[in-house]
Amino acid sequence: MAILRCNNCAYLREVPNEHVGKTVKCPVCEQASAIHDTVVFVKKLIDKYGLLLGKYRELEQAGNPVAEISRSNMRLHKDEEVDLHNTAVMSNSMQYKPIISWFERKNVQVEVNHNALDTQGFYDEVAVELGDNFPLLQDVLDKIRKAQRNNYASVVLNLNDYSQNQIKTITGFCKNLYEFSFVAKYFYNKNEKRVHLTLQSMSAIVGFFNGEWLEWYVFMKLLKHFYESKGLFSCLRSFNIQFANEDKYEVDVFFLINGRIPVFIECKSGEFRSFIEKYCKMRRRLDIAKENFLLLVLGVSDEQVLGLTKMYDITFVNETGFIKHIAELAAQ
Repeated sequence: MAILRCNNCAYLREVPNEHVGKTVKCPVCEQASAIHDTVVFVKKLIDKYGLLLGKYRELEQAGNPVAEISRSNMRLHKDEEVDLHNTAVMSNSMQYKPIISWFERKNVQVEVNHNALDTQGFYDEVAVELGDNFPLLQDVLDKIRKAQRNNYASVVLNLNDYSQNQIKTITGFCKNLYEFSFVAKYFYNKNEKRVHLTLQSMSAIVGFFNGEWLEWYVFMKLLKHFYESKGLFSCLRSFNIQFANEDKYEVDVFFLINGRIPVFIECKSGEFRSFIEKYCKMRRRLDIAKENFLLLVLGVSDEQVLGLTKMYDITFVNETGFIKHIAELAAQ
């Protein structure tokens, strides 16, 4: 098989050998993209990787920080104009290979979930919209989750107590839920100021509203932060790790910053207290510094964050403060 690789959005797929040498429109961004012979393409990647590895070793021997390594080739660069909400570039094994190596040095195996890194669907967009407007949209989310738990087919939202701007945000979000097929039907009665939603019952949608949206939100906000700050990083989301004794765990979000700073993040949108002991043990088992092992709890106050962090052997953060905390880690 040959390879279609778009230099504009990093779209990648296999195509029949008969198309080698042709230039076609990328099915994602419609930019002209070349079709390469697989062997030739892989050889060039290996050569490029070898060159970068040589530069890394030179810098390491000279005592220079990893962050200075040929950044334009080693990370997502803003100049490449990657659409973070519509790309499969994070699922490329070269992107997350440093994380695999980091866990292997601790004798821990990693099972990657490539679908959790592919932003060509709409989970990431809805998650960011929900997270950025959470104080206002929390009631929408709560009603959807309650209806799903009770196997109700629909939800009615009464917006009489909201301002016009708030109504615009809520109805805009609900309309997007319909446009992206997160709900089966959407109708807004302007006279009564009521939103009517017919829910989807698919497990993927139910799981998204039940907490997976927060993982997507944290992942995308960090991805955007490091992309725009031109930082060196690798990332994984919703993947499994297995220790030498075959203990297996799912990890929500993991970033490796500058090739040396691990950031382990567990996300909880509901009850979290029963998980504290588990994560304290896991932090010690992985030998990650306390400030680098985060339990992100949705809706807790800054005062609770400080108090809980003082009490336990992990660091607590909330949805408003995690970016600042991680940015400070990256600056070290």
